[in-house]
Amino acid sequence: MKLSKKVWLIVGAGIIIALLAIVFTIYFQQVREQEELNERLDAATALSAKLEANKGDLEDELAQAESLLHTSQAEYPQEIHSIEYGEHIFEIAERSNLILSSLNFPKPKATKEGPVTYRTVSLSLPVSGTVADIFEFIDIINTDDRFASTQVNSVRLNVAGEGATISIIIYSYQR
Repeated sequence: MKLSKKVWLIVGAGIIIALLAIVFTIYFQQVREQEELNERLDAATALSAKLEANKGDLEDELAQAESLLHTSQAEYPQEIHSIEYGEHIFEIAERSNLILSSLNFPKPKATKEGPVTYRTVSLSLPVSGTVADIFEFIDIINTDDRFASTQVNSVRLNVAGEGATISIIIYSYQR
C-alpha cells in the first residue's frame, strides 16, 4: 500500500506542528523560569544592599562598644592592691575625722557576666565618729577618683553610739 502525497504532506505537517508545539512549550517554560530567576535576583540584590547598610551600622556600634570598653577599663583598675587602697581609706577616714577600727582585705573574687570578667573585693569598714563625719567619708569615697570603681553598698549606723559599719565593693576588670 502506497501512501499518497497528500497523506505524507498531512503527516509531515502534523510532525512539524507537534515539533513547533514542543519547542514553544519549552521556550515559554524557559521564559517563566528566567522571570522567576530575575525576581529572585532583584530580591537578593535588595537584601544585599540592606544587609550592607546594616553591616556599616553594626561596625559603628562595635567601634563604639570597644571604645566604651577601653574607657571603662581605664576607669577601673586592672588589679586591686590592698596596701594602696588601705592607705587611701585610712587617709580619707582621718580627713573625715573618723576612727577606722579595722581593715581586712579579702582575696578578690572573680565574677563573669557575659563576656566580661571582673574582680570584686567586699570590705566592711567599722568607723567611729559623728553622723556628719560618716556622711562626709561616704561622699569622699563616692567622689574620689581613686575610688571610681568603688560602690558603697550599705551603711549600718549604730544608734546607741557614734559609729557605723560601711560596706563597700571595689571592682576591677580582668583581661
